[in-house]
Amino acid sequence: MHVAELWRFPVKSLRGERLAEAELLAGGIPGDRVVHVRTRDGRVVTSRIRPHLLSLAGTLGPDGEPLIDGRSWRDPASLQAVREATGADVLLGRYEELDRFDVLPLCIATDGAIAALDIDGRRLRPNIVVGGVDGLAEREWPGRRLRIGSAVIEVVKLRARCVMTTFDPDTIEQDRSVLQRIVDVFDGRTALDCRVETPGLAAIGDPVELLR
Repeated sequence: MHVAELWRFPVKSLRGERLAEAELLAGGIPGDRVVHVRTRDGRVVTSRIRPHLLSLAGTLGPDGEPLIDGRSWRDPASLQAVREATGADVLLGRYEELDRFDVLPLCIATDGAIAALDIDGRRLRPNIVVGGVDGLAEREWPGRRLRIGSAVIEVVKLRARCVMTTFDPDTIEQDRSVLQRIVDVFDGRTALDCRVETPGLAAIGDPVELLR
């Protein structure tokens, strides 16, 4: 098995960016999901209910500043683009505590499960895609550990999936049958919620080992 893809999502619910390498730390990949869209009373707004957020690209600049479509997230034009995507009077804020993640700091998907689902793997919004995995082998991994590059990752549980999987990452068109298939065939769960046990560096092509 090997690292096939690495992803970071600097702005929660926006499109992410592919990486050649990434640090895997206790807080996940540095710069992942550090800017949020919020209502004025502090509630986080996501693409579950405002799917057009997926039409905007979140990246990280060389100075570590999150960007929205290439502009600083602090740029008034970035806020305007987010408000147009949500159709709401929302705000942007930076927040780097661990509870910024929906569940755990890392989501790992496998090429075997993606192929079995017959979907674009970006619908699952993984941080890491492990290649060379036989079919649905990931379903036997919770409770085990993975060595990825120089890091050791604890696989905690299969991830329960939501309506975000139904939106095409390019066109934002909705196909509800995707989530229905995940529910009917995969008990509503696919890909893995993970935490970093031993920090390290991972790069595309690095070996991935299931530890005993």
